[in-house]
Amino acid sequence: MIEQGSDLWNCAAQVERTDPERFASAMAAPVAARAVLFPLYAFNAEVARAPWVTAEPMIAEMRLQWWRDALDEIATGGAVRRHEVVVPLAQVLDAEGCVVLDRLIEARRLDIEKAPFDDEDALWRYLQSTGGGLMQVAARCLGDRDGRAAHSLGTAVGLMQYLKAVPELEAKAKLPLPDGRPEAVQRLAERGLQEIRVARQARAAVPKSARVAFLPGALAETVLRRAKADPARVKAGALMPSEATVRLMRLKTGFLGGF
Repeated sequence: MIEQGSDLWNCAAQVERTDPERFASAMAAPVAARAVLFPLYAFNAEVARAPWVTAEPMIAEMRLQWWRDALDEIATGGAVRRHEVVVPLAQVLDAEGCVVLDRLIEARRLDIEKAPFDDEDALWRYLQSTGGGLMQVAARCLGDRDGRAAHSLGTAVGLMQYLKAVPELEAKAKLPLPDGRPEAVQRLAERGLQEIRVARQARAAVPKSARVAFLPGALAETVLRRAKADPARVKAGALMPSEATVRLMRLKTGFLGGF
């Protein structure tokens, strides 16, 4: 049970408010795992929103640097700044996890600029560092020292979320896709589906304790298949299946059920 008003409680409340899909995934995990997942997901929410809360690029850079400095404090094992996310995060992260999350922050700097990615590979590196890095660290903190499956599935989840966000990004004057043609969107979706296949091939290396970190991937295969079959769904903001289907898939634990 998470104590109301504690740092962990505040992390959970932030994730519920800003990232409901990961909140639902964390709530489906054992109570002990939530103490790992909520600080990580709250950290991700803080970093993801930093480039968007100000129109001033320098202020956005400063916000991201604040989190890089916090990770440096955690990595060195000394005292960390008093913050409702940093303190519980320091209790679950090791130095290697800090390195991966630092790459996540670096990738988020690309969100400050309105310009599109240079090409598909540049977008893919961004997804590997953001979605892939986050799931890799979540699984690592729960005992997965291999990381291949988590990184691959996390990258696919990152793509799913990015494609879902295309209409919102365009509304904010961001050019999200280096190539918005239907065939290019289909190619991206297939690349994400291939990452899911890679994750399944590496599943034997994942300890049971770490598999709850894969729960955010429950809908990835379905959503990416929808994007591949009908790329127009991306621009229309119509990638998600019905809410009834979503609830059913979550009850079956989606990807994890076949993992």
